[in-house]
Amino acid sequence: MREMLAYLPHILPAYIAYIVAVISPGPAIMAIIGTSMTHGRKAGMTLALGIFGGSLTWATAAAAGLATLLQTYALALEVLKIFGGLYLLYLAYKAFRAVRASDELPTAAGGPKTPGFKSLILRGYGIHVTNPKAIFAWLAIIALGMPQGAPGSVAMLIIAVCGVTGFVVFMGYAILFSTPHALKIYRNARRWIEGAMAGFYCFAGIKLLTSNI
Repeated sequence: MREMLAYLPHILPAYIAYIVAVISPGPAIMAIIGTSMTHGRKAGMTLALGIFGGSLTWATAAAAGLATLLQTYALALEVLKIFGGLYLLYLAYKAFRAVRASDELPTAAGGPKTPGFKSLILRGYGIHVTNPKAIFAWLAIIALGMPQGAPGSVAMLIIAVCGVTGFVVFMGYAILFSTPHALKIYRNARRWIEGAMAGFYCFAGIKLLTSNI
């Protein structure tokens, strides 16, 4: 434990960097917000659980050095980038279809229009794990918190602390945006919200497809 405390001056900046990254609006956060407002708290929290799983996957990969491997094999990274961009465009298409749908709202209790548990988990996981930028964010966090010669236990501590924080943030967004007040806002501005989601996913997908990572 004393050895771990010696690395706190390095771990703290890494933790702050993670907090800034995890609360910033991105495809994952926007998906949680949209799902929670559309299908209710349970659906939003289920999607958030999938996103959390994707985040842990990249965190573990960064600690294991997979980011360096992806940088070495540029083709693998390019394939991942294309897959992630196309997936975001697919989500944009689904949001656009929701804009054109009737004004009948899906029920938060899990009506026929609400995706199932497995579907939501996979959607959340897919959103996060197909974004190669996430692994480089984790790589920067781990590198920031682990000076040269630091033991592997420091990386595990960073992942554990940031993981708990990420879980709380993801679930917090799901709970916050499934409140009666949030649902009232959604009912009054459903088409605008779905349209904004479609535009955001489209922008994020095109940006990912055209970016140099």
